[in-house]
Amino acid sequence: MSSTPLAPTLSAPGAPNRADPPPPRKRRPMRNATRVVPLLPAVVLLVVFLLGPVISSFYGSFTNAALTGIDAADQQFVGFQNYVELFQDPDFPKSVVLTIVFLIASAVVGQNVLGLGLALLMRSANRVVRGVVGTFVVAAWVLPEIVASFAAYAFFHDEGTLNSFLASLGVSGPNWLYTYPMIAVILANVWRGTAFSMLVYSAAVQEVPEEITESAEVDGATGWQRLVYITLPVIRRSISTNLMLTTLQTLSVFTLIFVMTGGGPGTNSSTLPILAYQEAFQFSQLGFGTAIATILLVVGAVFSIIYIKALKPEVD
Repeated sequence: MSSTPLAPTLSAPGAPNRADPPPPRKRRPMRNATRVVPLLPAVVLLVVFLLGPVISSFYGSFTNAALTGIDAADQQFVGFQNYVELFQDPDFPKSVVLTIVFLIASAVVGQNVLGLGLALLMRSANRVVRGVVGTFVVAAWVLPEIVASFAAYAFFHDEGTLNSFLASLGVSGPNWLYTYPMIAVILANVWRGTAFSMLVYSAAVQEVPEEITESAEVDGATGWQRLVYITLPVIRRSISTNLMLTTLQTLSVFTLIFVMTGGGPGTNSSTLPILAYQEAFQFSQLGFGTAIATILLVVGAVFSIIYIKALKPEVD
């Protein structure tokens, strides 16, 4: 049986050939403009209430603006004078170190590690444990910040809840807010913010396929191995997002530290937000305080870049 080659199919005159690629779609400028119009109000709000204050603050850091005196009535552009004086101030390097310690201990390690641990516990625990732990942890997060700050102050005070509990055990507790101010504010911030990380990770671990975990368990993988080689790689996007959010939130913590220690004793708990407030509103050096706020913005950008670079292979 012989086979004959198929003749090419000829198209009618003027009809497009099937082998030819489809013609490019014509752009519709009006349709694209219609899609952009609903976003304009949001863009305007962002420019007015976000970009505008940032630009104004950045410019203010180059002036000698003040709250009282001659400089308050007639501020002048002084260039980098505020930044030169800032880096010559002995309190500034100490404040930067305290800010980084507070950030790493309470946000990067404390809230993320504890939040992930609680999320895994909530997944495997019974209903009673989930209800008790969830209520206790989330309660600290839903409280107004000023209320949570006063609660933490009452807990760590010399005659507060913690020392009263230690006294019932026959142990004399120290004055936490005076002797160990950074430890007190770090623990308070972990208590305050862990609920957010727990909720993020609770939603993330639900996306881990159970069949993969069960297969690894059948193959003899320990709980630690399942966590490292299965759970963490699957939720890596949630980890990167949560690290970014908790870092930016912790960098801006002011009320908690101000209520508990006021930046003291001395400057032993004066992070960059506290130092900026003291210089701008207590010492009336508004331009100098704004320069500190600009440095704080740069610190946040540096941490953001570090996260993006370190997690780029996982995020792509």
